[in-house]
Amino acid sequence: MALSDGKGALSLAAKELFARWNDVQAVWADTQSQEFEKTYLLLIEQDVRSALGAMDHLNHVLQMIENECE
Repeated sequence: MALSDGKGALSLAAKELFARWNDVQAVWADTQSQEFEKTYLLLIEQDVRSALGAMDHLNHVLQMIENECE
């Protein structure tokens, strides 16, 4: 799997997760759901953003390495 494939898969999975969470919020909107979102989903969102940024940086580094090897 190429780096861009992994990035795309991670991005798609995160979008799907948050779309499903929006669906769930229509029927589960109490303090427990807010706590769940704060405890888990917000951290997941931050981690996904960090991972996607790291993948972009890694892709840039790999491109530089490839260019230097040509």
